[in-house]
Amino acid sequence: MLYMDNAATTKILPEVYNEMLPYLKEYFGNPNSMYYFQAEKTKEAVAEARNNVAKLFNCLPEEIIFTSGSTESNNMVLKGLIRPLKKKGNHIIVSSIEHSSIINTVKYLENNEDIEVTYLPVNKEGLIDINDLIESIKSSTILISIMWGNNELGSINDIKKISEIAHENDIYFHTDATQVIGKVNVDLDYNSCIDFLSCSAHKFYGPKGIGILFIRKDINGFYPDIIPLLHGGEQEFGLRGGTLPVHQIVGMGKASQIALTDMEKNIKILKDSEKKLVERLKIVFGDKIIFNNLNNYRIPGVISVRFIGFNNQLFLKNASSILSASSGSACSNAKPSYVLKSCGFSDKEIRETIRFSLSAYDDYNDFIEIE
Repeated sequence: MLYMDNAATTKILPEVYNEMLPYLKEYFGNPNSMYYFQAEKTKEAVAEARNNVAKLFNCLPEEIIFTSGSTESNNMVLKGLIRPLKKKGNHIIVSSIEHSSIINTVKYLENNEDIEVTYLPVNKEGLIDINDLIESIKSSTILISIMWGNNELGSINDIKKISEIAHENDIYFHTDATQVIGKVNVDLDYNSCIDFLSCSAHKFYGPKGIGILFIRKDINGFYPDIIPLLHGGEQEFGLRGGTLPVHQIVGMGKASQIALTDMEKNIKILKDSEKKLVERLKIVFGDKIIFNNLNNYRIPGVISVRFIGFNNQLFLKNASSILSASSGSACSNAKPSYVLKSCGFSDKEIRETIRFSLSAYDDYNDFIEIE
C-alpha cells in the first residue's frame, strides 16, 4: 500500500512510540499528584516535552498550552477571546478557506454571540490579497485568523506580513499552522506579531489526540485575557483544565525534537520526491492531468492534481488497494471541497481533483521511478 495522505495524518515515528511507552506502563502517575516517584517523573517528562515544543517554535515554554489538537486550540482562541474583547468590538476576519474548525466556529459565533465575520476571498492558488485584508479592517475588529498553509492546495500565506498588519491596527492575530510544522521554519521570535498559533502532533509524525495552542505573553509576562474553553483544575497555567495525557505530551515533545533536527533534510527529501512524482504523473497521464498549484509558495510535498474526465471518488475507490490519497480535507471528504470552490474551481474541476501529500520518511522510488 502506497500512503500519500500525510496532510490528513502521519504515521508515528518509532522514536516517538518508544519515548511514549514508559509513560503508559511504568510512569503512569498524575503529574499533579503529591506522591514523589510517579508524580515527579511525569512532571519532569511534561516539562521536557514542553521545552522541546518551545524550541521548535522558538518561544517560551510557558507560552505552550497543551490541548487535544488543532480543533480544540482553534475553538479555544476564537471563543475565549470574544467576551473579554466585546467592549472593544465584535468583528473577526478569517479567510474563506480556513479549516472547518475555524469556519464552523466563527459561524457559531455569528449565530450565537452577535459576532460579525468577514470571510476574505482567495485567488486560484488559495492566497488572500493583502489589500482585501487591509480594506476589511474596522474599528470593531478584534481578531484576524489566517491559516499559515492550506491543507488542500498547500498554499502558504505571507504570515509575517499579515500578522504585522494586524498589530499595526492593534488587533490580535491567530494562525492555524497545522499543515506547515516540520516543513516550514515556524520561528515565533522572528514572527513576533503572531499572538496565537494552533497545531496538532499527528501532522508531523507524533500521536493523535495532542496539540498545542501557543499564547504569547506580553512584555510584563502576562497572558492576554482569554476565557478557558475547558474549566477545571489549574492545569496548563490555569488556561486548560483536565488531567494531562503525559504519554501523548511526551510523544509530541519527541516529534517536535525530531522535526527541528530533521527539518532541512526533510524539506529537501519532500521537494525531490514531489518533483519525481510530478514527472511520473506527466509521463503516465500526459494531457489528461492539470496541476492546480505548482507555485513556489507551497508546502513541500503537497500536490493537487486534476485528472480530466475521472471522478475523484471513483478513482480513489478503484485504487484503494494500492494507493491512499484524498479528494480534499479529511474532515469533509464526503462533500465537494469548499476550499477549491472558494478558489474559483468549477464543480466539475473539483470532482476531478485529488490531493497527494508525501512523507519525508517514506520511500516512493518504486512508484515514481522514471524510466
